Formats: sequence, structure tokens, C-alpha cells
Amino acid sequence: MDLMQKLSILTDSAKYDVACTSSGVQRAGNASGLGSAAPQGICHAFSADGRCISLLKVLLTNFCVYDCKYCVNRRSRDVPRAAFSPRELAELTIEFYRRNYIEGLFLSSAVCGSADSTMERMIEALRLLREEYGFRGYIHAKTIPGASPILIEQLGLLADRLSVNIELPSEDSLRRLAPEKTKAGILAPMKQVRIGIQENQTDLVRYRHAPRFAPAGQSTQMIVGASSESDRQILRLTEGLYQRYGLKRVFYSAYIPVVQDAALPDASTPPPLLREHRLYQADWLLRFYGFQAQDLLDETQENFNPYIDPKCNWALHHLEEFPVDVNSCTYEQLLRVPGIGVKSARRICTARRAGRLSLPDLKKMGVVLKRAQYFIICADFGTRRFQAPPSRAQILHSLLDGQAFHFGCEQLSFFTPTQQSFALPGDASLLEKREEAVSCLLRRM
Repeated sequence: MDLMQKLSILTDSAKYDVACTSSGVQRAGNASGLGSAAPQGICHAFSADGRCISLLKVLLTNFCVYDCKYCVNRRSRDVPRAAFSPRELAELTIEFYRRNYIEGLFLSSAVCGSADSTMERMIEALRLLREEYGFRGYIHAKTIPGASPILIEQLGLLADRLSVNIELPSEDSLRRLAPEKTKAGILAPMKQVRIGIQENQTDLVRYRHAPRFAPAGQSTQMIVGASSESDRQILRLTEGLYQRYGLKRVFYSAYIPVVQDAALPDASTPPPLLREHRLYQADWLLRFYGFQAQDLLDETQENFNPYIDPKCNWALHHLEEFPVDVNSCTYEQLLRVPGIGVKSARRICTARRAGRLSLPDLKKMGVVLKRAQYFIICADFGTRRFQAPPSRAQILHSLLDGQAFHFGCEQLSFFTPTQQSFALPGDASLLEKREEAVSCLLRRM
């Protein structure tokens, strides 16, 4: 099998690994090596299925000893198999870089033979890149669960970011869909990477030239929709991973049915892309907005609202905390307002020292008024059409319909023909569909 055939097989096998992320590490280029890495990210490309990637995303091999039911490379599946040698992979990466196709590498692998032997080949490929070719670009490497701690340490000294895929949100799902994997086997290398990063930070304080261990941190990925866990279970697990293992990112991958099995959704089931999107929105709230998992979902609501984003949904459940006066409230209160992000909240805190802010001022600062207007008070509060605070039903109507009641803010209707995938089924008019959606939301609240 020639190199291009291997490349075609192994890049296609890697497309379900999520890698759309910035590098998170700063390393300048120099005359003795190739490439560089920047924390704000690198050039983006798009795979054949439309997924955004910023790296050469490839598997070392798709030969696998495991038979995970959801995996495209499972042992029992009849697919073309291939494997790179460490030298082939290193040379391929360098040639792609020289042609300006890529600026980094995302390397994963199926488990061929044993976890240790697979890791040894990955380490050799990265060693060739770093030491022989002098490659200084960003490298993200997937750690193989069950590999020796010594090999994990060696991999962390060569790669910028490590990740261990947790795959499924619960131990029960692992037993049903990936019986050869265990929760302990996945969390053990994750814990080792966390400890290694902490110890390395101490070493760098003492010795400026100490080798850096996974300087861009670690991440993980879990599949959404292959098993029956609720959004609340997934979000609580995510919160625990951030707190216990210091992860930089948790990636969510909507399950794409690629194999037929009684334990999995039918092959005709569409990927839950909207659910994936809501989880990413909630993940952002956990990381940057001071929310906790219990704030966003509880026993009465196990899954995210498909019609409105998690922050709006939380605000509609806590109308007693609104409206807030943007000219006097705290930074933390601003972050809880739908339509106000981290940057716009900081701009508000800075600008209001010079005078009271009005709606046009907020719009210039990047506040999304079509959402924020229902939850704030500002200098021209008297221009509101609603003299009393709007009710939950009024806010829902306006959010779904997209008709702002301030100075001409315009937005497409939630149920325009371009958004039919979000409309409710049936032959009812658009107005009836909106009314049905609002009634449904109010019942759930």
C-alpha cells in the first residue's frame, strides 16, 4: 500500500475525533528549526464532512484490538486497514508543512497489539519531528488508556497538548458499548497528566530551562447521543472533570451512526447536532460565566431546551433576579444577563465610570440587545414599550419571534422558511407554531 492510500484511509478514520481548538501554547520559530505555535490558534481547514480542523488530523493506525460498538474502526468491522511507520508520519507532516497545508499535527491511534507498543510508535514519530526535523509547530497527541506511565510522561514532553478520550458519559454505557474499556483505565492516565503538569510548573519556577510537559494542558472528548444519558448527567460529569483534572476543554461529539447494532441508535438517526451545540454553550457558561451545572439543569429539567440557549433558559427560570441596572450592578451580575458576554461586561464596567450608559451605548459595546433588553435597566429605561416588567410569556414570544421592541433592532423570525428544521411539525400556520412552542416551553417551566 502506498503512502497516499494510507493517508486517505487514516485521515478518513480520524474525522470523528474533535480537534477544532486553538493551540494554547506560544513558541516562536527560529533559524535552527521549522514552524512555530501561537496561543490564538493556527490556520483552519475543513474536512470532507465539513468539520473545522486546524491541524493534520490523522491516525497512526486503524488496526484495533478493541471491539467498541460505536467505533468506525472496531475490530469486527470490515474496513480497509492501514498503518504508518513513525518515519512515514514524520516525513508526511514535514512535507505538508513545507507546502503550507498545515501548521500542526493532531495524532491519534487505534490500539494495535497493545497500548504500550502503540504509544512507543507514537512517541518515535513525535521524537523524529521534534529532534531530527526540528519541528516547532503545535502537536496534539491522544494518550492510549492502559499505557505505561513512563510512556505517557515521554509523550507529554514531546506534545503540546495531551488528551484521553472518556468516550461515554457513564460507566454503565462503557460496559454496554465498550466492554473492554473501564472508567478506571481512562481516568488513571488523565490523573497522571494532571499531576505531571502541576509538577512541571513547579520545576519551571525553579529551573527556567526545564523541559515542558504538555504546556497546552489536556482535554477529552465524549460522544453525545450513542447512549441514553441526559444532558444533566453529561454536564455534571463535565464539571467534575474540570474540577478534578484541570482540563482545558471537554469536547462533545454528536454521535454519527456508522455501524448497525441493537445497542445503538438506528443507522438512519440524524446526529444530535443541536444537542451538541447546547452542550457547548453550557460548557462555556461553566468555564467563563461562573455558572455551575446545578444552576443550568436539575431534577425537573434533565435536558436543555431546544428552542432557547441555556443562558436564556436560566434567566427565564430566575426572573426574580432581573432586571439588573447595568450602571450599578456587579460584574458577576452582568455575566448572568443573556446577550452580555465576557468582553461586553468588561467594557460596561469600564465605560460606566464616565457616565450612565444607554441602549445605543450598549449596542456599540457588543451587547446583543435582542436578548439582553428584557433583563436590564439603563439610562433610557423609560423608552420601553412595557411599563411593567415583561412576563415570562411575553419574553418567550419575543425571543422566539425575534421582534425587538426597542429602537428598530431587527432579526429574522425564528420560524422563517430558512429555519424550518427548528419549526414544530404539522400544517399549522407560523403563528400557531409559535404559540404551540411557547405553550410547550411554559409547561416545562
